Amino acid sequence: MSAAYVGYQAPAVTVASSLPRRKAKSSALIVPVTSGGDDDSSARVVANPFLDAAATAEIEAALAALGAKGGAEQVTRVVAPSLPVGYVLAVGLGKERDEYPAEVIRRAAGAAARSLNGTETALTTLSELNLGAAVEGLILGSYRFADFRSAKTAPKDAGLRTITALTTARGQKDVAQKAADIATAVATARDLVNTPPSHLFPAEFAARAKALGESVGLTVEILDEKALEKAGFGGIIGVGKGSSRPPRLVRLSHKGAKPRGRNRGKKVALVGKGITFDTGGISIKPAANMHHMTSDMGGAAAVIATVVLAAKQNLPIDVIATVPMAENMPSATAQRPGDVLTQYGGTTVEVLNTDAEGRLILADAIVRACEDNPDYLIETSTLTGAQMVALGNRTPGVMGSDEFRDRVAARSQEVGENGWPMPLPEELKDELKSTVADLANVSGSRWGGMLVAGTYLREFVADGVQWAHIDIAGPAFNSAGPWGYTGKGGTGVPTRTLFAVLEDISANG
Repeated sequence: MSAAYVGYQAPAVTVASSLPRRKAKSSALIVPVTSGGDDDSSARVVANPFLDAAATAEIEAALAALGAKGGAEQVTRVVAPSLPVGYVLAVGLGKERDEYPAEVIRRAAGAAARSLNGTETALTTLSELNLGAAVEGLILGSYRFADFRSAKTAPKDAGLRTITALTTARGQKDVAQKAADIATAVATARDLVNTPPSHLFPAEFAARAKALGESVGLTVEILDEKALEKAGFGGIIGVGKGSSRPPRLVRLSHKGAKPRGRNRGKKVALVGKGITFDTGGISIKPAANMHHMTSDMGGAAAVIATVVLAAKQNLPIDVIATVPMAENMPSATAQRPGDVLTQYGGTTVEVLNTDAEGRLILADAIVRACEDNPDYLIETSTLTGAQMVALGNRTPGVMGSDEFRDRVAARSQEVGENGWPMPLPEELKDELKSTVADLANVSGSRWGGMLVAGTYLREFVADGVQWAHIDIAGPAFNSAGPWGYTGKGGTGVPTRTLFAVLEDISANG
């Protein structure tokens, strides 16, 4: 599987300035509607140049007959015989506004895509409001993962194959393609997260990362367990030694073309946690919901997808991803609570809890990434249950250098992933004191666990490097029902945040 791995195959996207002349019964037209502002009002079609007054009245009459109100993400299917499509899918934007935020359009498109019911061709006028958001939402909303289903339960239809974005604006093909590339990267990260640990273990994960990287011209380096041991990656080796499937460290490098007349392009290090399955090791987790730990490599998946996307978009900066991969298992060879290991770079750590393993592999990777002398370092990981306690299942916590932390959080909020800045109080470092080593990997307190983990990672960031840590323990995996453009399973968070930050650095340094 790894040799041919090319990532998620998204629907084809085209841009058109008018509806087709011939009727296609197998197609759907997605039309945004708004609510009237009171309980008795029916949905109203958002004015657009693709529907004349007669077609608009036809759709609104059908919506009124069905009692559709146009609430946010409410989807209603109606027939409009005058239009050259099989049916119309009206999707609510909520109350009418002068301008709709991109995330409202993205979620509406996603909700519509989840309701296409096997339709292969979708046309949309959401793209007249925000083309990029509409394309992203449609691709991500139509995402599904069926690689391990037999003929008994596999989808009987081909799913969404073609998206036509209707817009009167000129020169939008590049905008549509970029949005498709971003959504494809997110979907690729979802695929990696959703692949079960029986089929995605460190060696296989590394092979897939290599195939993805080489497909876009990245330089790829893989260190196996022997190379890791020899180089002194004590954290990665320590976590991985309880498994029969040994760890890996993958490095993927994008060399950006330097613009003429400008100073040296910036260098950005990306680091992502790649625990392909986490039992907790000797400090074993409860059995309930342990199967969700297939998502414990969500940070690594996002980082790999992002550096591939950076290469596709030919960003004029250097981006180097350093991705540690291991499986955390209990066995006769597993590290024990109370063991001391030496992180890459020489810091000794007393492992008080083997279920706090992510920070051990990340510390190794952060030190290695800093050897490249980056201007910025962004690390992301499904690191702490405390993130969910503090911020819930949809809001990543962002920690790090104050200025860069806020910059990352702002970009995250702009793209709809909603990262929130969190502090790293200096007094928390005292929580990580050990009586036998330089540091302990956990504190003795139950309070501020997300911040304590961030404080631990800060110890390994080189002086002068602006850095941010994004904890995605909850947001990386949706175990609840689908919403907007997010289905159950892997979400691909924070791929869009990472890419938005890289674009920001490319433009502004």
